[in-house]
Amino acid sequence: MTQIPKLLIITGVVLIIAGLVWQAGGKYFSLGKLPGDIIIRRENSTFYFPLMTSIIISVVLSLILYLFGRFR
Repeated sequence: MTQIPKLLIITGVVLIIAGLVWQAGGKYFSLGKLPGDIIIRRENSTFYFPLMTSIIISVVLSLILYLFGRFR
C-alpha cells in the first residue's frame, strides 16, 4: 500500500513539468499546428482534428511508459 502515494507524487511532478514545458515551449515548437493535422474551413464553421499531434503525443507517451516499466 505504500506504493500508491509514491506513484501519485511522481505523477503530479511529471504533470507539473509537462505543463511548464508546454507553456514555455509553445514559442519554439507549436504542438497542434503540425503538418498532417486536418483543418477544414467552411463559411460558417471550422473542423480541426490534430492527427499528427495525436500520433506524436502517443509515441512520446509510449516511450516514456516503456522506459518507466523497463527500469522499475
